[in-house]
Amino acid sequence: MDYSFLLVVALIMLSTKVLGLASEKVHMPQVVGALLAGLLLGPSAFNVVTETDFLMKAAEIGVVILMFTAGLDTDLEELKKTGFASFIIAVIGVVVPFIGGVACYLAFDNNGADPMNMLKAAFIGVVLTATSVSITVETLREMGKLKSKVGTAILGAAVIDDILGIIVLTVLTGFTDPNTKPLMVFGRIALFFVFLAVVGVVMYKAFHKMDRVWGQHRRIAIYALAFCFILSFVAEHFFGIADITGAYFAGIILCNISDTREYAAKKLTVLSYMLFSPLFFASIGIKTQLSGLTLTMGLFAVVLTIVAILTKVIGCGLGAKIMGFQAYDAMSIGLGMVSRGEVALIVAQKGEQAGLIDPHFFPPIVLVVIVTTLITPILLKFGMKRQTPANTEMTAQETAGLPKTTHI
Repeated sequence: MDYSFLLVVALIMLSTKVLGLASEKVHMPQVVGALLAGLLLGPSAFNVVTETDFLMKAAEIGVVILMFTAGLDTDLEELKKTGFASFIIAVIGVVVPFIGGVACYLAFDNNGADPMNMLKAAFIGVVLTATSVSITVETLREMGKLKSKVGTAILGAAVIDDILGIIVLTVLTGFTDPNTKPLMVFGRIALFFVFLAVVGVVMYKAFHKMDRVWGQHRRIAIYALAFCFILSFVAEHFFGIADITGAYFAGIILCNISDTREYAAKKLTVLSYMLFSPLFFASIGIKTQLSGLTLTMGLFAVVLTIVAILTKVIGCGLGAKIMGFQAYDAMSIGLGMVSRGEVALIVAQKGEQAGLIDPHFFPPIVLVVIVTTLITPILLKFGMKRQTPANTEMTAQETAGLPKTTHI
């Protein structure tokens, strides 16, 4: 038996942590350091680590756990506060970047002879629909505006944005087989959500009962993770839907059970942080081969990054303006939704596995993730300098009484 995988894991853990801490020192998210670690270890630099079956499967576990914890962290009560306003912001904030991503791909690689060309273009569009607000949350908290009406709208829209993105991803992956009929794809998706509703009710009641009987017991975290893995397998194996869809909705099902949510999230964060997340982010860097970054791809990377920023600002800002936010606050909401982070990387990985994102498109996507993650705090601080009622911290009474439509 070859035990070199142990050395690979050790190298990835050490390099992602060291470069992650270095990134933090210069006020950059640790995910940037983890991506750089993968680039340095992989074929683009020192070539000491290659993509293996073990690394691919370990990275897949990392993706599933990341999406499960994202589901667990979803605050449905926050959605109730912003309601219809967040929904409109999210919908337009998905549609505009999607169109921008499709147009950008077709402008650079419009191969009419490829029957999958439009599907590949659509997948680049899906990558741009993603939103990761972890860096936005920290920025808003630092500015004392996390509980403002603008901050609440951003958080609510980001949750709906993720759900819409997962649904679009689910639809597109269903069409990866050219012989698949649209009716069959939508039929499978409809059946999956019916199945999800039934399982959701049963498992919610089961975990709610366990929550009352055992509280924060270690077996709860084990049962929750097992449920996540089973639902991920069922989604992929029986319905042909991406496993991360099952993982995300497994988290949504459990996110309102307080003790289960808190305890499972706490335990899984340790598991993810120590091992599986570094393996996932490093694997993205390892498969990103900068040697394939031609002049055309370099130009595509720059254009895609500009499109990624502008379409979120325009799309989400337009949605906010329609819902009655002042122009200044609407722009702040758009700026807060710019960061793509790990969500875009997860979508890109799914596209690569489905054969819809070629390896030479990975460097531009990684650049989009790094630039949007770095630029979001700067843009948001600049955009929210002016004090308005909508970006001023709300009192507890105002927060509790915020109407579901949030028409300002």
